[in-house]
Amino acid sequence: MNALVPERSRVIVRPDPGPSPVIETKRLRLRPHRLADAEAIAQSLGDFQVARMLARVPAPYDQQDAFDWLNRQAANVLPDWTLAVTTGDDVHIGCVGIELRNGQWHVGYWLNRFYWGKGLASEAVHAAVERFFRRMPDTVLHSGVFADNPGSLRIQEKLGFKVTGCSQIYALARNAMVAHIETRLTSAELRRPN
Repeated sequence: MNALVPERSRVIVRPDPGPSPVIETKRLRLRPHRLADAEAIAQSLGDFQVARMLARVPAPYDQQDAFDWLNRQAANVLPDWTLAVTTGDDVHIGCVGIELRNGQWHVGYWLNRFYWGKGLASEAVHAAVERFFRRMPDTVLHSGVFADNPGSLRIQEKLGFKVTGCSQIYALARNAMVAHIETRLTSAELRRPN
């Protein structure tokens, strides 16, 4: 006897990239976050010049905000990757996240302002995305930047992201709607930064 399964009871299984890896690059080490990273995260995101470029970071941002965020990451209940970007001496200088939101994979990243302009963000994002595509080769990654963040848009363009549109999104630190340039990337489009 064959029974038809009603549409609403079907379970859709999405591929899972597996646990967050440890990734070594020429100058960086990307690794899962630790509670000990809270002070460095609070210091970086407490800088309004960094927080203002991120949609979901409040201002001011303090160590308790960092602990709250780290505790959610430690729960490890989502397939997301949130990788600490560290230097050779394991100093936390930023984050690359790849998360599943509304059925689509999204890439986000930030660096402590004192590490801007050295090519480290390009190196970190490329390493994380390249590893993610090895595990999930048919995935389309989405990202974007605020329109007043041309440096971040250059990073994405160097890596092969294509602009797909523009919208207005709410920036928590700015407490305002901000123009947002939307981008996307496939594994075939990924380029190594120069």
